[in-house]
Amino acid sequence: MILQALNSYYLRKMKDPDPARRLAAFGLEDKEVPFILELAPDGTLVAIKDTRSQDGKKKVAGRYLVPQGVKKTSGVAANLLWDTAEYVLGLDTKGKPERVQQQQEAFRSKVEALSQRVPGDAGLQAVLAFLSQAPLQAASGHPEWQDIADSNPILTFRLAVDVELVCQRPAVSMAIAQSTAPADDDSPEAAAVMPCLVTGQVTGVERLHSAIKGVWGAQTSGANIVSFNLPAFNSYGKTQGTNAPVSPQAAFAYTTALNHLLGKGSRQRMQVADTSTVFWAQEQQDEDVGDLFAELFGAHGAPPDDPDAHTEKVRAMYESVKAGALAGTRGEHRFYVLGLAPNAARLAVRFWHAATLTELGQCFNHWFNDLAMVKREHEPEFPSLYALLRSVSVLGKADNIPPNLGGDIMRSILAGTPFPASWLNAAVMRCKAEQDVGYYRASVIKACLNRQARAAEGSTTHQPTQEAFSPMLNPEHPSTGYQLGRLFAALEKVQEEAQPGINATIRDRFFGAASSSPVTVFPTLLRLKQHHLRKLDTIQRAHYFEQLIGQIHDRLADFPAHMNMPEQGRFALGYYQQRQAFFAKATPSTTNTQEIAA
Repeated sequence: MILQALNSYYLRKMKDPDPARRLAAFGLEDKEVPFILELAPDGTLVAIKDTRSQDGKKKVAGRYLVPQGVKKTSGVAANLLWDTAEYVLGLDTKGKPERVQQQQEAFRSKVEALSQRVPGDAGLQAVLAFLSQAPLQAASGHPEWQDIADSNPILTFRLAVDVELVCQRPAVSMAIAQSTAPADDDSPEAAAVMPCLVTGQVTGVERLHSAIKGVWGAQTSGANIVSFNLPAFNSYGKTQGTNAPVSPQAAFAYTTALNHLLGKGSRQRMQVADTSTVFWAQEQQDEDVGDLFAELFGAHGAPPDDPDAHTEKVRAMYESVKAGALAGTRGEHRFYVLGLAPNAARLAVRFWHAATLTELGQCFNHWFNDLAMVKREHEPEFPSLYALLRSVSVLGKADNIPPNLGGDIMRSILAGTPFPASWLNAAVMRCKAEQDVGYYRASVIKACLNRQARAAEGSTTHQPTQEAFSPMLNPEHPSTGYQLGRLFAALEKVQEEAQPGINATIRDRFFGAASSSPVTVFPTLLRLKQHHLRKLDTIQRAHYFEQLIGQIHDRLADFPAHMNMPEQGRFALGYYQQRQAFFAKATPSTTNTQEIAA
C-alpha cells in the first residue's frame, strides 16, 4: 500500500505542467553537481563551471537531472556520465592508486557501453576523448582545481557549445530511459521475471533499490525500506530484490517520490521528535491540504517578522475545516501520512495512515478540541506538536524527547485513539520535577485524560463524557484529584496574598507530595491556612477564600494516601485551571461572585 501510493504520486508529479515541480523521468535523478567540465568536441577541457552559490555561510551546488546513481558499496561502482573526481579524473584521495585506476576504468566502460547504443553522438565522443587524454592533468590547470582536490566533489560534462549536460542530450537521455538495468549487471537476479508487487505487471526485478535520503538520524548516504542483504532475510532460495519483486520502473518511482518528499526545503515533511513525517494528497487539486496539514501541526512555524501570522493562518484553516471545506465529493479523495525513523541501514515505518479528506478534517477538529485550554494572552491558541513534545522533555530540549513518542502521538491523532500513556506520564513527571504546570503541559494532560475517558466509556465519538474536562475551570467535576488540585491552588493563593513578594510558596515545597500522597501534606497546609487568612488586607477577601476552600473541601470525602498517574494528571489540571481563574480578567467583585456561586 505504501509503495503503491508513492508510485501513484510519482506518476502524477511526472506529468506536472510546471517544470519546477515535475519529477524526473525514469532513469534520471535530481542531483547537486558542484562542478561541470565543459568540453570542446575534440575532448579538450575548455573550462570548469562552478555551479555553487552562497546560501548563508554555506555554498550550495546547482541541481541537475543526471542518470540515476548506482548503489554504492565498498567495491568499485561507477555512475553514468557523473561521479566523484576519483572516478571522473582519477584523483587519488586515499593513497590507493590501484583502486583509483579501477574506478576510472569502470567509469569509462559505462560511457563506452552507452556510446555503442548512441553511435556518433558528439557529446559522448567528446567525453571519451577527454577521458583518454590525461584528465587529471587537464583539470589541474584550472582555477577551480584546488576546490576539487580538497573536496572530491561530484562532476559531470557539458559540451561548451550546448546548454544542457551531455547526459541530457535528447539521444543520450532516450537511450538511458530505455535501459531498465545497468549494462554490467549480469547477476541471476537481474534476469528474473516476476509479477511486480506494486503494479502487478510481470516484468524484470530491481535487485537493489535506491537509497532514501533525508530521514533524520539515518545514514547520510541513505537507507532502504526494501532491502535483503543477509541470508537470514531470504526465503525459498531467493536473494536480494527477488524476495519482494518490484519492477525497476516502480522502484525508481517510489524512491524518487519519497526522496522528493523528504528533500531539503520540502513543504510536505515535518519532524515529529525522531520521526520524519511526509504527507501528500491523492489528487493534484488537493495539494493545498498538505499546507493545511503542516500549518495545523506547526511544521513550518511562523515568519520571524510576524509571530502572529501562524496563529491567524491556522485559525482561518481550522474554521474552514469546521465549516466543511473538506466535505462533499472532494472529501472522498485520499490523503496519506507516512512516518519514518532510522533503523541501522534501513528505515522503520513508525506509522502509515491513509484517510479521506473528510476523515482528516475530523482528525484536525478532534485534535484541537482536545488541546483547547484557558491561557494567557501571549500564549498561542494553536500550539504545535513540536512545542508540546518539548514541554514534556527534560530541560525542554528536543534531544530529550522520549524515543518513539512523537510517532505514537501522530498515529493516535490520525486514528482518533487514546494518546500513549507515556505522554501523560512525561507531562505529569515534568510538572512535579519543576513544580510548574504551564499552558502546554495542561493542554497535554487534558487531551490525554479526555481520550482515556472516552475509551473507558466505549465512546466512538468525540462527544463530551461525564469524566471529560473542559478548557475552563469546572468546579463540579467529580474527580478527587481535580478538586485537590483546586484546593492546592487556593491555599497557595492565600499564602501569596498574605505574604506579598514571597520567594517560595507551598508549590515549591509541596507540589510533588501533594499530587502523589495528599494525606501527608494537606492536613498541615489547612492548619497553616488559618495563619495566612489573618494576614489578608480585608475581611471580605478572607471570607471569600474561606468559602471557596470550604466548597472545595465539601466535595472531598477524604485525602487519599496515594494517587495514580491519571489522578495526578487531574490534580495538575485542577491546579492550573484554578490558578487561571484567579487571574482571569474580571473585577474582584465579579470574580468572587462567580467563584462562590460555583
